Amino acid sequence: MQSKARVIALSRNRSLFTARVLALAVLSALFVLAQVLTAQARPESLAPLVDKISPSVVNITTSTLVEGRTGPEGIVPEGSPFEDFFREFQDRNGEGNRPRRSSALGSGFVISEDGFIVTNNHVIQGADEITIEFFPGDGAPRELKAEVVGTDDKTDIALLKVEADVALPFVSFGDSDTARVGDWVIAMGNPLGQGFSVSAGIVSARNRALSGSYDDYIQTDAAINRGNSGGPLFNMDGQVIGVNTAILSPTGGSIGIGFSMASNVVTKVVDQLREFGETRRGWLGVRIQDVTDDMAEAMGLPQAGGALISEVPDGPAKEAGLLAGDVITSFDGVEVEDTRGLVRQVGETTVGKTVRVVVLRDGATKTIRVTLGRREDAERAEAGETMSEEEGDVTEPSERELLGLTVTPLTDQLRSDMGLDANATGLLISEVDETSEAYEKGLRAGDLITEAGQQKVASLSELDTRIEEARDAGRKSLLLLVRRGGEPRFVALSLGQGD
Repeated sequence: MQSKARVIALSRNRSLFTARVLALAVLSALFVLAQVLTAQARPESLAPLVDKISPSVVNITTSTLVEGRTGPEGIVPEGSPFEDFFREFQDRNGEGNRPRRSSALGSGFVISEDGFIVTNNHVIQGADEITIEFFPGDGAPRELKAEVVGTDDKTDIALLKVEADVALPFVSFGDSDTARVGDWVIAMGNPLGQGFSVSAGIVSARNRALSGSYDDYIQTDAAINRGNSGGPLFNMDGQVIGVNTAILSPTGGSIGIGFSMASNVVTKVVDQLREFGETRRGWLGVRIQDVTDDMAEAMGLPQAGGALISEVPDGPAKEAGLLAGDVITSFDGVEVEDTRGLVRQVGETTVGKTVRVVVLRDGATKTIRVTLGRREDAERAEAGETMSEEEGDVTEPSERELLGLTVTPLTDQLRSDMGLDANATGLLISEVDETSEAYEKGLRAGDLITEAGQQKVASLSELDTRIEEARDAGRKSLLLLVRRGGEPRFVALSLGQGD
């Protein structure tokens, strides 16, 4: 019996050993396979991709005629003992008032075989002559003169056109929304005037905003320097997912923080420039601001979000029935998260299109159909527009201190002193406690409160009523509509336990 037991034990041990060997063999095979797949996914060199797409990248040289100096100003300080010396030097060399040419360098890329080229607006702005230098090879011309088709200063994009006797190599735009943080990218261009150059890196961040209303930048650590402006940012499929536009640097050189305008913004601009020679952005006709947590609480909203309408001047929104105090939660079927997203979405919508705008008003949801106007037309007319308040007249002479503010009703004398319209109504802030929440939120003497709790106020008693109504409703904050220099904004102030 013992001998039989030993045989069974040895047999089991052999089976376990065999199983372990097989398992190790499988793991080894999987490891080798993973290495092979990784090698296939990440090529040893980017040279094949660069060879394929580089002929579409161009250097751009601009020439601008500028007036000559009338003296040594800007070279030496006025009154300097060297002033006469430099003046004589200029006269001897015939400079004086003689006009001279100033040159600048940038980059761009060809998007069609018939010669359309994309670059930055700031690269060619004000230029008298634009010369396109092509990457050597593939039978492309060495240099061609370009004409400006159209520009857009809001996204810093320009569309150029050259006439060539041959079909030009070109590249296509990719979908920038599919780019992920960590994806490999290639930047090409003419950095520091050194000629064609390639740098590689990754997508460092998405949806960056610098200063414009329509900003949607891809941040990358691929080296971008002066002269790279207008050049393409490629994904690993050789598609343009961005236009290299700006760098963030304390020295002026690359420190690994570069910004490329996302291709999904650029393509819409380029399509309009190509068709119309200008942009045609949708216009809703409202002034908006983000909804903060305290504003949401003061308005009885479940959470912060959407875009709060602070004013509705004459335009599409007013004609459709949108009101100040409405919170836009959806535009044309897309949820509105904040003002930045709404501005971009409206601008990208076709002029003349009728869209559904969903708003929260008085605690209820309301859908309003609005036919969009054109932003460019509104901006041209804005300088001549005049805004007026609802009629009203208040003569209360007293003032009150509340919520960290000293307020007083408007009088004819105050309207005159403050340069307000004769029909302006509201409560004038004459003083702000610098230790108060109101001061922290930017309220200052001279601001005009026109609404409280989303209702107009023209007297101290009306403001008292609004405060009591908010407290009775269990709200911790009161929403004020405040104007400064005619510009409105909402501010929510904590009510506390009393005044």
